[in-house]
Amino acid sequence: MGLWDKLKNELIDIIEFMDAENDTLVHRFDRYQNEIKNGAQLIVRPGQVAVFINEGQIADVYQPGKHRLETANMPILSTLKGWKHGFNSPFKAEVLFVKTTQMTDQKWGTKNPITLSDPRFGMFDIRAFGTYALQITDAPKFITEIVGTDANFTAEEITGQLRSLVVTRSSDAIAETELPVEKYASNLNEISDDVHGRMSLDFEKYGLKLATFFVENISMPDEIKKEIFELSRLTSQVDLDKLTKLKAAKAIEKAAENEGMAGGGMGMGMGFAMANQMGQTLGGAQQPAQQAAPAQQPAPTAAGGPPPPPIPQALAFHAVINGAQAGPFDMATIKQMIGSNQFTKETLVWKEGMAGWVAASTVNELTSAFGSVPPPLPPA
Repeated sequence: MGLWDKLKNELIDIIEFMDAENDTLVHRFDRYQNEIKNGAQLIVRPGQVAVFINEGQIADVYQPGKHRLETANMPILSTLKGWKHGFNSPFKAEVLFVKTTQMTDQKWGTKNPITLSDPRFGMFDIRAFGTYALQITDAPKFITEIVGTDANFTAEEITGQLRSLVVTRSSDAIAETELPVEKYASNLNEISDDVHGRMSLDFEKYGLKLATFFVENISMPDEIKKEIFELSRLTSQVDLDKLTKLKAAKAIEKAAENEGMAGGGMGMGMGFAMANQMGQTLGGAQQPAQQAAPAQQPAPTAAGGPPPPPIPQALAFHAVINGAQAGPFDMATIKQMIGSNQFTKETLVWKEGMAGWVAASTVNELTSAFGSVPPPLPPA
């Protein structure tokens, strides 16, 4: 091989880079002992840009496509090299290929818990995690600020540097939301948008774009979850009367599962007592005290005789007292309330079997109660 053939083989005709593993962000083109000759072909593939560097200075940047390296399409490098009217001799320059496609599914999470203070639950810790995607939008700035002299810069290196920034900004944003802790789950999109806005400028400083950012979950201690569930039950707008009846029915059903007549009777009694106690509690502190009718036991029957009929239930009415549902009240209690002007003919009442609330004066069972109460004493 002659001297010219040897020199010819050392000149670079085609400059290109194909990443087999797809995790390289910046790759310096291997040009050991080689020089780029006039008219060489530069091939930049989709999702790449090629950056020429001359003696530590950023020169020309080439977008995807096939480029013939000549003075006409190398304006910055031509100026740095002093090529005013073209060049004929080979030249040396660093060529860096930079990946510009999005790096998706980058995971982040709080290494240490975020301490919050809530006036209802006190101090407690939460944790958060999610994903984000980033993209190189300014290759020269990215090379200057992040890559430096690294000849083969991978995605793992940049995500490791950025993860601390992401966690810090996310922790600050979550702590400053001033949302009730039970509202975090329903506001993940709003929190994600807030963190995304806070970090966009930080990424731009490095020639990067924060394409997407998501907070996927914010977790809290189990004891705080339990307190939140209990609080939600207390503050929810439900029909308290229906809730009382439902709980009483469940208590009776559970008691009825006990084996034996004695156990079943005791369970039934406890169920009725629980239902009565809950009804009094939910009725309000201003309700008049109810007089419980003494329990009556069925009279024993002669051996072999038919059982006596069931004892009829005492007549009882629910009433609207001071704008709230109260009762049920038996007739004796209603008469006392009529005498103290707590119960009038206009008082709305309801009992089992009635379609809705009606005035007391329209109920036959109550008409006699108003007539049996003596009028107030005349003035002295």
